[in-house]
Amino acid sequence: MFSRFPFILIILFAVACSSANAHPIPDISVCGSFNSQGSAPIYVEVDPRCVDSDPPTAPYLTEEIFQTLPAPRQAEIRAQVASLLQKSLEFFLEPIGRIQPEFTFNFTQPTRVPLTKDAPRVVLTGHWSTTIPAGVTGWKIRALPTAPLAVVFTNLLNNQPQTKYAVLFPNETSFTLDLTHRTTTIPPSSIPASTPWHDRWQTFLSLFKQGFVHVIPEGFDHILFVLGLFLLSRNWRPLLLQVTVFTLAHSTTLALATTGHLKISSSIVEPIIALSIAAVAIENLFHSRPTTWRLTLVFFFGLIHGLGFASALQDLQLPTASLATGLLGFNLGVEAAQITVIAAAFLVTFPIQNPLSYRRWIVIPGSLLIASAGLFWAVQRTFF
Repeated sequence: MFSRFPFILIILFAVACSSANAHPIPDISVCGSFNSQGSAPIYVEVDPRCVDSDPPTAPYLTEEIFQTLPAPRQAEIRAQVASLLQKSLEFFLEPIGRIQPEFTFNFTQPTRVPLTKDAPRVVLTGHWSTTIPAGVTGWKIRALPTAPLAVVFTNLLNNQPQTKYAVLFPNETSFTLDLTHRTTTIPPSSIPASTPWHDRWQTFLSLFKQGFVHVIPEGFDHILFVLGLFLLSRNWRPLLLQVTVFTLAHSTTLALATTGHLKISSSIVEPIIALSIAAVAIENLFHSRPTTWRLTLVFFFGLIHGLGFASALQDLQLPTASLATGLLGFNLGVEAAQITVIAAAFLVTFPIQNPLSYRRWIVIPGSLLIASAGLFWAVQRTFF
């Protein structure tokens, strides 16, 4: 029955495995800090994987690995990051126009935390101290068309995180942060508990877009999981039931992990995500409609996928005041991407209406491919 497919399956399997992102490529982080005395340190944060020849498969730089890097290699990483920033970002002070920060780079943990022994992640943080001239009214950045990564734009005024937040993709410009009131010291107790509607909308749109991109095109493993759900049955009720259960599960752990109430190592999460892909695909070979076991399986794996989504959202370093809005936007972006995958699968398979032909030519070979990719990634993520 499968003798006609080996060559096609081998090719698709190779393409699938080479396309998987075991580690989502982190964004470039930019943070401006402005105070009433006029000082304005600007920070950028870049994961060293961003300058690797193959960022998606490159391992995170840990403190243990960092200690083995010779000084010339550390200097090379600094130079590569500086070059990356030059082709990725432009900085502006209004009404002065474009400025050119001269960053000093140091290896730290994320969010400018100094290195400690056994630090799980080491990033390169650039720091530029300057003084804001009188008459400056605003600050913004632009992601250049040649930027290979998204850029996260956050700010502090008098050490208070600002709720307005943006994720920029190539050739996009951020909002302009109003600096006209920076000389007024704002005590923490007077900061409003809620953010203006337009600030919330800006955050929502940025995180919606980020959630969508995290699945399409970056989350090839997640795409295969959704296709595995789709292949069980094209009838809308079984599909809706599975997707609803999966959405409830991953939304729960996404919220818990992002707010710091749940933490599980990615070394555990990523292999289980790979196994979840194989599990739903293998079950497609034996069933054509949801069973109680199938829904239980989908719910459990949804919990694990939510932890995977949370790792990407945590990298964005959302201000606490924007967390609820960001969570909603990111989650809805993920759902929109899932619907897009399912809609595309419907369109591609629609010409095959006969159930027996559909199972023979689509479900069985497709599930074999997805299962093979999932098992390959499980081994890869566990032992390599």
